[in-house]
Amino acid sequence: MPALPVRFEGQDALTIDLHMHSTASDGALSPTDLVALCAERGLTHIALTDHDTVDGVAEACQAGEAAGVRVLPATELSTQWRGVNLHVVGLLPEGVRGTLAEGLIGQAEARERRSVTIAARLEKIGLDDALARAREQAGSDRPLGRPDFAKALVAAGLVPDMATAFAKHLGNGKAGDVKAHWPYLREAVGWILDAGGVAVLAHPLRHKLTRRKRGLLLDDFREAGGRAVELISGFQNPDATRDLARQLQERELRASLGSDFHFPGGHLAPGSMSPVPRTAVAPVWTHPRLAGWVGLAPAA
Repeated sequence: MPALPVRFEGQDALTIDLHMHSTASDGALSPTDLVALCAERGLTHIALTDHDTVDGVAEACQAGEAAGVRVLPATELSTQWRGVNLHVVGLLPEGVRGTLAEGLIGQAEARERRSVTIAARLEKIGLDDALARAREQAGSDRPLGRPDFAKALVAAGLVPDMATAFAKHLGNGKAGDVKAHWPYLREAVGWILDAGGVAVLAHPLRHKLTRRKRGLLLDDFREAGGRAVELISGFQNPDATRDLARQLQERELRASLGSDFHFPGGHLAPGSMSPVPRTAVAPVWTHPRLAGWVGLAPAA
């Protein structure tokens, strides 16, 4: 298994992906099939980051042992910050323990309550039996997410595709964007730290924040105990990536990267993402808490 680099030198391809989803949340592949696809694509280190759950982690770890892929237990927590719906990835080398265990139970309950609220709002715009339709799209009894409602809108012919569903009804500030049930950023970061994990701010460039407001978010995240940010999330503008890298370096935050893969056939695949620019920002896998999983000597 090739060693991961301890610094970013502008590598075009890395064999690591720390943000992916399976059928344990809103992904299309089972944890076993996802790991198999990662192995097929040459990945050596991955994290399964299903939304507000670790239900698929044990299966993924078992599949990883068979396939020669090192799987890091993880989850992607839904949070709120200053009226913005944010996600925080918890990289969990010691698994779930402490307040995170209770937090995940609360997150599942919050998802159920949020689903009822979203369904009621979407019924007002013409999606009859919205909750049942979203459940049908999910295909299981797992907690529902906004993508399930987006698929229901498409299936009902109310929008042409998922992107339009989010743009018109489910994205930030739209009727289906329900934040009230999520914990505040600081609380969720605290759960991750209590479990011996590393808190990573997910895809900060997607929120269309001004540079100043993004800086405030990074400051608040660091003050809460967050120590890494997704410098790369799928494909993004290289100038924006370099600017984000400068903001991370100013705050001594580490950089993570992930495809945010959900389903085959789209423009994303495990390990597919923009190149990492040459930067002095340290990779998240050099964090002392991840040294045992990566096999590196702990960095300061």
